[in-house]
Amino acid sequence: MLLRAGERPVIELAQELGIPQPGASKHLRVLREVGLVRDRKAGKQRMYGLDARGLRAVHEWTGGFEQFWNESFDRLDTYVQELKQAKQEE
Repeated sequence: MLLRAGERPVIELAQELGIPQPGASKHLRVLREVGLVRDRKAGKQRMYGLDARGLRAVHEWTGGFEQFWNESFDRLDTYVQELKQAKQEE
């Protein structure tokens, strides 16, 4: 979520997450290795940004659940509307 707006330095990410910079770097390295973020050196800082190509597989996998959740929420909405209607008729 922190990288959706663009690249950010690792120290800034660590502060936002409330963890030490080495811990943030370790997590970001793992995300880089699996292709979810990219990094580059900018002077003494390391900048991280999202790598949308790595997110494609996640999007495709979760997309398979979209119809299920839409149908579930539609049923829930129908149920809530029925409850409201029953309450008004009391």
